[in-house]
Amino acid sequence: MSIKIAIYGVGLIGGSLALCFKGKPGITVIGHSNNPKSAQKYLDRHVVDIATTSFEEAALDADFIFICVPVGNLEEYLRRLSELPLKPGCVITDVGSTKASIATCARRTDWSSMGVTFIGGHPMAGSERSGVEAASTLLFENAYYVLTPEEDVEEEAYHRLEELLKYTRAQIVRVDPKLHDDIVGAISHLPHLIAVALVNQVRQYNDTNPLYQSLAAGGFRDITRIANSDPYIWRDILLNNKNVLLGLLKDWNNQVASFIDILNREDGEGIIQEFTHAGAFRSQLPERRKGMITSLYDVYVDVPDEPGVIGHIATELGNQHLNLSNLQIIESREDVPGVLRLSFRNEKDWDRAQQVLPTLGFTVYV
Repeated sequence: MSIKIAIYGVGLIGGSLALCFKGKPGITVIGHSNNPKSAQKYLDRHVVDIATTSFEEAALDADFIFICVPVGNLEEYLRRLSELPLKPGCVITDVGSTKASIATCARRTDWSSMGVTFIGGHPMAGSERSGVEAASTLLFENAYYVLTPEEDVEEEAYHRLEELLKYTRAQIVRVDPKLHDDIVGAISHLPHLIAVALVNQVRQYNDTNPLYQSLAAGGFRDITRIANSDPYIWRDILLNNKNVLLGLLKDWNNQVASFIDILNREDGEGIIQEFTHAGAFRSQLPERRKGMITSLYDVYVDVPDEPGVIGHIATELGNQHLNLSNLQIIESREDVPGVLRLSFRNEKDWDRAQQVLPTLGFTVYV
């Protein structure tokens, strides 16, 4: 039996889905872009079987349709699909990081009368790179893939989508759309807001004293790296999940007010309790699963101030087939060893590097 899959928006997520499906028995993947150059790029990179700039052509006779466009465009694409003669039995899904709004939009169309099913989706994995160039068959592996069907969805359609998504090697989780937005708001959207606010606070201090920027390296840069996310994508996400975030920000203000009170009272025991409770909960968080915020795969290496040492490390890692995504010299002075940060794109290479580097005589920190 042949299966046709249409993907609107073949970027990081859409492209990675395409690569997971492409080449599987009986599956044909069609990628859509409004831009002819982008459509050609999908073909040149062998991400899809067929590429088109025609909205209608992509959807024609599709068994599954994935809408992988920014959150702010999801409703427009869903509306346009509702106006087409879709194949009976077709399943439409999206990959947006907010689900309640698209579920509300989907309810405005009587999909069942068309023989079509809409099921919201959200693969909880990402990358600090973007675009189809960053697409990978490994993106979703060991990640949660959330599906948010309505209560009256036909189970047969849900199971067909679930079965198809097994090609991603993600763990499928079924969640109510509103509950999804509550949880993702707390574990992803709120941290992004806090990171942006913290960086902007320090930026304002730096306007009067540049030493703030000079000293805000290392840990500060790492814990606030998500403040460097795409502002236009996050504009749509945050406005789309506005009501959830307003409630979360009120709770956050209460947490800050609690710390203000603890410090005003010079309550040392209170500080210990807050750190203890946070540490205990954080230690229970899973370390080996991908999540909304991309994990860091960095190792730090002490290196002597000697010619060729960095090239030697890079060469030896290459000999071990370990793929570096970035290399940064954090500090190198005559009186102290240099500190080299090595970044890897996946956990497997990261783990292996921690085994290889000590055998070369280098001290490694993570």
